[in-house]
Amino acid sequence: MLTDSLLEPVLISFAYLLGSVPTALLVCNFMGIADPRQQGSGNPGATNVLRIGNRVAATLTLLGDSSKGALAVYLSIATNQPSGITGLCALAAVLGHLFPLLGAYRGGKGIATFLGCSLVLSWPLMLAQLFSWLLIAGVTRIASLASIMMALITPLLTWLLAPELISPMALISLILIARHRLNLVRLFKGQEDRF
Repeated sequence: MLTDSLLEPVLISFAYLLGSVPTALLVCNFMGIADPRQQGSGNPGATNVLRIGNRVAATLTLLGDSSKGALAVYLSIATNQPSGITGLCALAAVLGHLFPLLGAYRGGKGIATFLGCSLVLSWPLMLAQLFSWLLIAGVTRIASLASIMMALITPLLTWLLAPELISPMALISLILIARHRLNLVRLFKGQEDRF
């Protein structure tokens, strides 16, 4: 049995490896769809898989990416880790998705994995995040704008619904906004794709 001092880095490292699983690549390869890193936006995420593939592939990618975050957080909670370690596991899972060891550090944008983490950390928070994403996406038809706005308001939603999680959620939100920097440039230029 691992002691707490050994279990903590194991859980964080495993969370990163979970996040690194290239869901989009696995789904596309299985379904005979082109490598999403080479097609469409070049992003290995559900939105691009929908763009170059089909709804089934996109749904499987979305479920896989969100499950990575959910499992990483669940394992920390199931082993009775303090909230700080659980927050680090969430961060590690998202970073694994953004910079995957198993995908040559070319990952997705992290939104689905973030929502998976939120689902286990605080399902009311996740529902609020998901509602905000769906609302903005439905009005604008721009997935990246919905993702950026969701990340922007997540610290406020966290403060209202799960204030004990404010530090890791705010940090992850900042990282995800930075990850969308090229999308922000295209949005300001009016060149971002709609769906």
